[in-house]
This record gives sequence, structure tokens and C-alpha cells, in this order.
Amino acid sequence: MNRPIKPIGSAIMAIAALASPALTINAQENMDSHYATWPVYDGNDLELRVDGNGTHFTVWSPEAKAATVYIYDSDRNTPAVDSLTMTRGDRGTWRATAPGQLYGKFYTFAITDGRGRRLAETPGVWAKAVGTNGHRAAIIDLAGTDPEGWSEDRGPELKSINDAVIYEMHHRDFSVHPSSGIVHKGKFLALTEEQTRSLAGDKTGIEHLKELGVTHVHILPSYDYNSVDESNLLSNQYNWGYDPYNYNAPEGSYSTDPANPAARITEMKKMVQALHRAGIGVVMDVVYNHTADNDGSNFSLTAPGYYYRHRQDGSYSDASGCGNETASERRQMSDFIVNSVKYWAKEYHIDGFRFDLMAIHDIETMNRVADELKKINPSIFVYGEGWTAGDSPLPADRRALKENVAKMDGIAVFSDDIRDAIKGHYSNAADRGFATGKPGNEETVKIGIVASTAHPQVDYSKGNNSKFAYASAPTQIINYVSCHDDLTLTDKLAASMPGSSEADRQRAARLAQTIVFTSQGTPFMFAGEELFRDKKGVHNSYKSPDSINAIDWSLKNKNREQFDYYRELIRLRREHPAFRLRTADEIARHLVFDKIESPNIISYSLKDNAGGDSWKEIKLVFNGSDAPFAARIPKGEWTVIARDGKIDADGLDSVKGGTTMVAPTSALILARTK
Repeated sequence: MNRPIKPIGSAIMAIAALASPALTINAQENMDSHYATWPVYDGNDLELRVDGNGTHFTVWSPEAKAATVYIYDSDRNTPAVDSLTMTRGDRGTWRATAPGQLYGKFYTFAITDGRGRRLAETPGVWAKAVGTNGHRAAIIDLAGTDPEGWSEDRGPELKSINDAVIYEMHHRDFSVHPSSGIVHKGKFLALTEEQTRSLAGDKTGIEHLKELGVTHVHILPSYDYNSVDESNLLSNQYNWGYDPYNYNAPEGSYSTDPANPAARITEMKKMVQALHRAGIGVVMDVVYNHTADNDGSNFSLTAPGYYYRHRQDGSYSDASGCGNETASERRQMSDFIVNSVKYWAKEYHIDGFRFDLMAIHDIETMNRVADELKKINPSIFVYGEGWTAGDSPLPADRRALKENVAKMDGIAVFSDDIRDAIKGHYSNAADRGFATGKPGNEETVKIGIVASTAHPQVDYSKGNNSKFAYASAPTQIINYVSCHDDLTLTDKLAASMPGSSEADRQRAARLAQTIVFTSQGTPFMFAGEELFRDKKGVHNSYKSPDSINAIDWSLKNKNREQFDYYRELIRLRREHPAFRLRTADEIARHLVFDKIESPNIISYSLKDNAGGDSWKEIKLVFNGSDAPFAARIPKGEWTVIARDGKIDADGLDSVKGGTTMVAPTSALILARTK
């Protein structure tokens, strides 16, 4: 997968790595053994604590020779008004206390490393409130950031992850276009505005989400990231946000006042609260696998070397493709990840977490994440990318890879199997897939339909990406055809179907998403594709302007039939548990494929009131070819749910069975109650 990387010249990176102050040990020494001797601190008072006895600072830096806290009156461009010499505490900590409650002040830490070198100032790794660009941490009363009614705020209850319908969006994409009718464009508050409309009168913003029927929004990174200058927002800078700076504070460019540490916190909470009131959960995209900087990161400036993996020559290993990778197998880093997601779940009421390049993390840490979050809220779910962007020193059998998902009971992974089989390989724009007429993908699509679980009628030896049933349950699979990475589905279809009409490409999109939304597992879609949104062919738009990334809401009026199809498809899934089976055994018993010899045809049934469904049998036929297909349907009273690019969860028509024609590039869905 292409990754949005911070542009750092390779020569500069190499020099920085070799001259790194982070490396205080011989490059040939086994670093894991060295760092295993460091004490671990599991107290809950790291960074900052304010009470009746004063303002207390704690930083973990076992090999430091000295540490100082600097106090500031403002968030930037002013000298320190005080400094506190920290004293060595227990288990690798350094501590200092200032008299009084220093609310309204800002602070940084400065570490003198094991070589006696004074490192640059840092807000620390646990800053929960920050000022402009996050360079100084803020001392605030978090209780004062809660919006009215926050204590009663709850997200939607969810019995299982595969009851979710996930909608992936970027704050700015979703609201910044002039046609959005939204006042707080590109801000957290955009999703709090009610009754917003496009120029044509169509619902936008949170009203659109409610109309569409999704259960959860997956929002691209909302923590404080590095690439956007919060002091110059009028320049309309754009970034996806996969360049973490402060993991535990919200991004300032999404607030109305980045210089006010409380504003970004309160406004993010208001966004979550508004979505919850609309019955929609919030999934946070988290990127613990790498940082925006190497030696200059908050990790390196507090505990040099510890938080990262290195190669034997001492340079940073780079499984992220972004210059470094974190070392989750080390206990203090593992604890940081676990405690950070717990903090977001408790303080911000986040309902789910999507882990970027999750396979850089170790299995044990990811299992701890899932277990601890379930203790906070049984409805929380966790999923991630089950791959890396490069090799890693972490052994493959310890990585949270999709192939290892059976070892992670509470975790789901994205299915690149169904993604590439339906639309064509992500890295080759011209490549076609099942939905666009390329034969040979049928078995891999079936792997997606059964959520990569073992099924007696699926031959994994014919799979394009995977050769074995790696999921132990459908709750471990996220099905999708597109996301923020790579070409949008609209652009992919344009690139792989040259000379086709837009109507033909929309038919292909409907077929593709019908397969995704009726497959076992959890469906996931990219924001705006229900409007047939494109990004003008740009596949890696992580810093492209709004002209590329913004959703043009006039498309909703232009492509209303496409939107209505998506809406009905979502309703169909949500109303029928047959599409949301919980176990591999249920799938093997209730999902029966028909023997079909024709290329680009898949036909199967969900039988015997699967999952307790009111429909006794559901027949699905997918025709990815450019010719009609004569499907054989058992005799009986069948309700036509989808046919020839149209869908209605209540029924379009009825048939008696027998031979039923399935139009090219379309899905046929039939249901009978007896």
C-alpha cells in the first residue's frame, strides 16, 4: 500500500541515523537485550498531575543524566518564566513539583541524555493538551472541556463488529467544499451542524450520514499531527494526518482556535456527542507504528532509542515506509499504545480504533488493546491493516499480520482478497477484476464472501492473495473495495474501463459494493463513493489540495440513483442477520454455493433462516460479465430484492423461480419466506 510519508531526503535520513543521539549503545550490541534491562513504569501519573498540593511533572527516561521542566505563559514565541530541576524517581522516572495549580500555563521537558548531551525541548509523550503546532504542552482542567450532557453521552450498542457499517472519511474532505452548506468547514464542529443542505437542497454532513444509514464513521487521524502549520490555516494546507506528533491531544487545525488548548478538546467532544445523538459511532484512525520525525520526535527526546526498532548498523528500521518504526514489543511502548487507546475511549468516548499498518505491532500488544478496550465498553471494536510497508526486525510469527489474525480473537483485518478480486489489483490502475469483466477471480471473491474462513466449497489454492483460510470467524474480516489509499473506486473504474460510459461504470460500482455489503464480515466504504466521488485520478492524495480531495455535494443530486442504491443496500444488510453470521461454522452450514461453469458468475444461497433471519432462503447471483446470464432458481415464491442495477430491501417484484435472466454487470438478489 502506498503510504503518505513525510518528505525526508534519504541521504539526510542516513546521516541522521548514523549520528543519532538516540544510540547510546554499541551498534553491534543486541538492542532488544539492552532495552530489556530498562525498568518499566506502569503508574498513571506520567507527564502531568494537578492536585491540592501543586502541579506535578513526571517523565520516564531511564538513562537520562538530568531532566528539566520549563514553564511558559503562552504556547509559543515567549521565553520560559520558570524552570524546575527534576529529580530521579523510581523505575526510570524523573519528577518535579511546582507549588500551586498552574492552570493556563504551558510546559516542556528537556532531557540530558546518557552521553551528557542536552536534547531539544519536548512536550513529552503523554501531553493531553497542547497549544499551536503542539510544541508546548498545556496545563488545563480536562473536566472543564466537557460539553453539556457529556457524562450521559453514549455511543451505539453493538453486539458484534459485523453489525457495523463503517464509513471512512476525512474531516476536511467531508465538509470543505462550497456546496456542503456547512459553516465550520474542515472542522470538528462541521459534524455538529444540523439540517445542512447542498445548493440543490440535498442533505449533507451529519444529516447525510443519517440518511445513508451507516452505523460508524471512521475518521482519518484526529490526534495532533505534524504536517499542517496551525499558525497559518488560511493557507489551506492539507494532509491525511499519518504523521503523528502528539498522540494524546486532538489536531489543532480541526479546531476553531488552535492556540486555545481547551478549544480543540471541547470541539472534538462535541463532534463525538453529535454523532452519538444521531446513533452513529466514532472510529479513530490511530498510527502508533511510526512517528513524523526520527531523532526529533517526542519519543526520541524523552527516552532516546527505546521506542524504535533499529537495524544492526544502528539506523532506524523502516517497516512503515515513513522513516522509522516503533517497537511495540518493548513493554513501555506496548503500555503506551494500550493506555493511549484507553484514554481516547474514556476521555473522548471513542467507539472503535483502526490501526494503521497494524502488522508492525506485535500480536501480544494488539490482544492487550482489544482486551482492555472491551473492559471499558463491550461495544468497542478494533481493526487494522494486516500488513507492513516494508520488512521489519520483528519476526513474522509475532506480527499482527492478517495471516495471524486467528491468534487475535478481538481484532479484525482488512481483506485485500476481496478488494483486489472485485476491482482489480490496487497497484495496477488498468487491471480489471470480477466486477469489471476479468475472469479468473471467482474463487478469490468467494474467499471474501465467506470472510476468509474455512468453507467446504471454497478452494483456497486458487486464491490470488491468500492460500489458506486465515480467519477463524467472520468477525475478524473487514470487506472493502476502496479507501483513502490508492484510487477511489470511481477513478479505478475510469482507469480500467477506458471508453466506457459513466452509466456503465456506475453499474460496475453497484455490483462491486453489492458483493461487499452482502458478504460475511464487516462492510467498509470510502466517503463520497455513494455519490460517485472521484479524486481526479490521484491515487496518493495525502497532501493534495481541496480541488482533489473535497467531496462535491452537487454530485448527490446528479447521481441520486447511485446514492439511493447504496442507501437501500445498507438497509438490506442492517435488516437481515443472514448477512452478519457470527461464526465460521454458521457460514459453512448456511452458505451454499451453486456449481457454475461460466466465467465471471457467482451464485449462492443463504439457507434455513441463516442467523435467525425472517427470510428462509436468500439467493444471490453476481454477473461480472458483459453478457446476460440465465440463472436457475428453485420453484417457489421469490421476492426480487435487487435486479439490473436496482434495489429495494422491501422488494421490487416477484418471480416464481425457474430460469431468471441476470443482466450484465449486475446483482440478482431474491428472497423467500417459505
